[in-house]
Amino acid sequence: MTTGPNRILDEFAKLMTDAAGAAQGVRREVETAFRGQAERVLNSMDVVQREEFEVLRDMLLNVRAENEKLAKRVTELEGQLSAAASGSADSAKSDAAAKKSS
Repeated sequence: MTTGPNRILDEFAKLMTDAAGAAQGVRREVETAFRGQAERVLNSMDVVQREEFEVLRDMLLNVRAENEKLAKRVTELEGQLSAAASGSADSAKSDAAAKKSS
């Protein structure tokens, strides 16, 4: 059985180790309580979660790209339609002119 300063230091080291373990346990409890309270506050504020925001952002980007493609396609089709309409008008005028000269 050891007595003297070594035993006192061993006991003190053991006490400090136990205190450090208890402090870590208290820290985990405080963190858990804080997170729970923060989640309750955020839920009551009707805040969007990050995952939901990311999904909606990706959907919006896809819709925007599709919208731009469709707008370009509509412009192309309108150009073709107006070209076809002006071509029909020109041929009708030439047909009318040909009938007049006959």
